[in-house]
Amino acid sequence: MFPENNTTPKKGWIEVISGSMFSGKTEELIRRIKRAQIAKQKVEIYKPVIDSRYAKEKVVSHDANEIHSVPVTTSSEILNRMKDADVVAIDEVQFFDMEVVDVCVALANKGIRVITAGLDKDYLGKPFGPMPALMASAEYVTKVHAVCMCCGALANFSHRISEDDSLIVLGEKNNYEPLCRECFIKATKK
Repeated sequence: MFPENNTTPKKGWIEVISGSMFSGKTEELIRRIKRAQIAKQKVEIYKPVIDSRYAKEKVVSHDANEIHSVPVTTSSEILNRMKDADVVAIDEVQFFDMEVVDVCVALANKGIRVITAGLDKDYLGKPFGPMPALMASAEYVTKVHAVCMCCGALANFSHRISEDDSLIVLGEKNNYEPLCRECFIKATKK
């Protein structure tokens, strides 16, 4: 029997889409968002204010698919801005502070589907910011791969080709190339 007043609680969960630069993370995030919208679910999309490469208020994939988003300075701002969403999507999640994990868990605990996308490793090949903790907290983790620019194998490293050694350098093909493990090791031994 169904409850008369429709009091069945919503079930929330966390999804993480991770991989290297040019692996299709944002493309997959947008695909999932659009499917939720087709299902008439209320979707809210956030991204870090630091990511203004393509558009200030849009999540944009490298192949120019785009969807409106809200830029935020901190992860806690997501909780403060959120209205009545069934689905909350967060792009470039690796740029947020560690509190983003608690934010995602709090949203999921409220019955919200949380979809995140971000780099799993930085340009040195090390786990990137909150990603390991977020992946451990998630019910679903999808690892996507690019194609190695040197040998054509599956790539899961973002090799920085510019000289800047800051942890965060926004860029595209002018700053990064996807490489497989073997080619990444060769490239970083120079």
